[in-house]
Amino acid sequence: MKTQVNLKIDVHVKERAQKRAEELGLSLSAVVNATLSQFARTGELELSVAPRMTPYLEELVKEARADYKAGKLKVFDDLMADLNS
Repeated sequence: MKTQVNLKIDVHVKERAQKRAEELGLSLSAVVNATLSQFARTGELELSVAPRMTPYLEELVKEARADYKAGKLKVFDDLMADLNS
């Protein structure tokens, strides 16, 4: 069963949120529903403006650090020499 909720939201916030949701292939309703479901389930509300890495990016960073420690990465001067050759 579904219910309707009426909210008063700043028009610019709504527009930006709709755009962000569309970028993810979601409706704003789906985003609100997921947020409220998580809040109902955990009792926690996570609010953050700090960017977070995706699991994919975290794995890339982990690999890059391992390559760096193993000496597999070129230094800037070597990269520039390769570009100029």
